[in-house]
Amino acid sequence: MTAKRHYRYRFTNDAYVALIALHIVMGIFINMIPQFSKLYFAVVCTFFIFKIIVAPKRDKVVWVMFGAAYLAAAESLFRMTGGGLFYEFSKYFVILLMGMGMFYDGISGKGYPYFIYLILLVPAVLVASTTLGYDLNFRTSVAFVLSGPVCLGISALYCYDRKVSKEVLLQIVACMSYPIVTMTTHLFLYNPSVKEVLTDTGSSFATSGGFGPNQVATLLGLGMFALTVRFFMKSPSLFLKIFNLLLLSAVSFRALVTLSRGGVYGAIIMILAFLIIYYGSAKFHQKQQIVVSIFLLIFVTFIIWTVSLNQSSGLVGNRYANEDALGREKGDISTGRVDIFVDEFEGFENHPFLGVGASGMKQSRLDDSGLTIASHNEISRLLSEHGIFGVLILIILILKPLDFRSRHRNNIFFFSFLGFWFATINHSAMRIAAPAFLYALSLLHVTNEKPTLRRKPSQELTD
Repeated sequence: MTAKRHYRYRFTNDAYVALIALHIVMGIFINMIPQFSKLYFAVVCTFFIFKIIVAPKRDKVVWVMFGAAYLAAAESLFRMTGGGLFYEFSKYFVILLMGMGMFYDGISGKGYPYFIYLILLVPAVLVASTTLGYDLNFRTSVAFVLSGPVCLGISALYCYDRKVSKEVLLQIVACMSYPIVTMTTHLFLYNPSVKEVLTDTGSSFATSGGFGPNQVATLLGLGMFALTVRFFMKSPSLFLKIFNLLLLSAVSFRALVTLSRGGVYGAIIMILAFLIIYYGSAKFHQKQQIVVSIFLLIFVTFIIWTVSLNQSSGLVGNRYANEDALGREKGDISTGRVDIFVDEFEGFENHPFLGVGASGMKQSRLDDSGLTIASHNEISRLLSEHGIFGVLILIILILKPLDFRSRHRNNIFFFSFLGFWFATINHSAMRIAAPAFLYALSLLHVTNEKPTLRRKPSQELTD
């Protein structure tokens, strides 16, 4: 009787290098042929849906995760190049993939708090239906503020206590780096000379591909984390170490020159959390290697910072010192975010039970100032728009992952994922799918792979 061959997704370093090279080429094509972005988008979406459908049942979870990771990381790229179907598409696509995963694999009954979380979002929609004025479209306004939270809830339901191996988790992180490498390539070609476009210390659309610097920097920061993980955990040869450090340098440089600090700070939080856990869980001989790699990373970081200062004529340094182009200290380091936070907290105080409804504070600011100003902080938005239900939502979102972590401690990226979610929702709310998806990744049950038994040659020939 022949042994049954089990499907197994193999992700070699050679495949990784080839995929990185492919994505650099795609970044060049996008810059040279603008319509290529639409083809790229269509092929990627079709590919992952097809793989989920045809993959054996035991492997569908892998392709659900790969697809969601890839599209979440590619969101700003498709937005800035006009490749996606519509602005919020990546969030809905992640929801679609998670829904397909639920259809094939089901969900854990232990994740019921996230059912409650989704139900708690409903009252804000009902309140909004009676409070939003004609100046704001009800459907689009509600979808804008709730698509991110719903994406988080659906993703959390699917990922909660779902078993994946450590190797698969590393592959999920690698999947995030591919479209970010493409976006970085496009940014270098879109804006080859930083000196020519940077004139002040405000976040720069010119260095961000003509798109929102906050969102671009956030995903570049995610790329910094993914490539740092690759450098420490999947670079056994000198070539791979240099290769990944060069990629990390390119992505970090483009993140710094956006002059949007939130994404870079988020990357630092993720990397520090990863290194602390990685070093603490390593054996003695591994710790020595990690220390050497850390010193090398610090040296490369110093070079990146120096180059960024030079290419920006010192404006990067001024930005992170909260100074203007002339070196004078700015009054508000939050660039107006604190005022919006205070405004929304007052909305919670005035409507503590049901809140002001989805997009209610945006409507309030429109009425008061005539300007449509969206929230940058998801925490204050939850409180103001959902009232007491927002408090319950925050309790679930914060305590449930910590409870899960107390019982399952194998996810080396747990605090990195949760740190990215928390940092991002405090400076960019949930404008992109990445914080929702990475929050869900913190709920994965990471298992240690069993060593593969080596079979005799005669047995292999019978397969």
